[in-house]
Amino acid sequence: MPAYILKRLLLMLPTLLGVLLVTFVVTQFVPGGPVEQYLAEAKAGRGGEGGAMNYRGGQGVDPKRIEQIKALYGFDKPPHERFWLMLRQYARFDLGRSFFQNKDVWQLIREKLPVSVSLGLWTFFISYLIAVPLGVAKAVRAGTRFDLATTLLILVGYAIPGFVLGVALLVVFGGQLQWFPLRGLTSGDWDEMGWAARIVDYLWHIALPVTAMVVGSFAVTAMLTKNSFLEEIRKQYVLTARAKGVPERRVLWKHVMRNALMPIIAGFPAAFLGAFFTGSLLIETLFSLDGMGLLSYESVIRRDYPVVLGTLYLFTLLGLVTKLISDLCYVLVDPRVRFD
Repeated sequence: MPAYILKRLLLMLPTLLGVLLVTFVVTQFVPGGPVEQYLAEAKAGRGGEGGAMNYRGGQGVDPKRIEQIKALYGFDKPPHERFWLMLRQYARFDLGRSFFQNKDVWQLIREKLPVSVSLGLWTFFISYLIAVPLGVAKAVRAGTRFDLATTLLILVGYAIPGFVLGVALLVVFGGQLQWFPLRGLTSGDWDEMGWAARIVDYLWHIALPVTAMVVGSFAVTAMLTKNSFLEEIRKQYVLTARAKGVPERRVLWKHVMRNALMPIIAGFPAAFLGAFFTGSLLIETLFSLDGMGLLSYESVIRRDYPVVLGTLYLFTLLGLVTKLISDLCYVLVDPRVRFD
């Protein structure tokens, strides 16, 4: 086990380096970078530095000013030097500073993360609480009308895109019936409410976006649970337990459950951590939620490279560590697993 963990940790370094290198090459050499955007705004008279800049914007930007802008964004250095400086910066867990928002990337992540955590955690827990019992019920009643009906409902829910369902929920429950608010996580008078009122207000706002994300997210887990249970139920040890007169409930929940849930339990850490950082751009935009999904999209559109590369570095590193933890969970669930 220690040798396996050490080997995986060493493999993370070239993987992380490769991801950063590819992304750096793509972002640094595509047209329309931050310098070009600044110059375009200056030519349009929107330079943002007072009347003098607005006046010069219609006449073009002075070459010395262009060099100052390049130095400000770090483009006065060759690409390989910029990449090396970025790696040294990330080695200290310094994600840099946004070009356009005048904030540290860490600060932006802390500001946007609560929205994505709210969506991700609720979606994660509700999906598992629905999918696992439903998968077990489908496996026990395989081939019955219940199995066929629930399979049809799962496939329909999985086929409907989350943003389409979100639009329908907004139109019906937010617009026509006016049962739920149309935007935000809280009301404007949140600070004036008591704790009980805050909880109700928060759940009232989060109901529609979470519903739009949950409906399509639990389908894979439910079908995986069903197939795992069916595979275990047909094995010899289940037939032997039944032949010995062991009650059916004990066979299912003590013997079959432990082995059938191995794939789900092993993937639990990755799914749980992913819930903290998964941002749904369309859902956040639709319900006016300013989270990680919207931040990532705006950073790419505006060529805010420190935010793009900083968040990618953080999420890739967490993803690699979580993947290792998921693999190690196989040993905890099934002691028969040996990595050698």
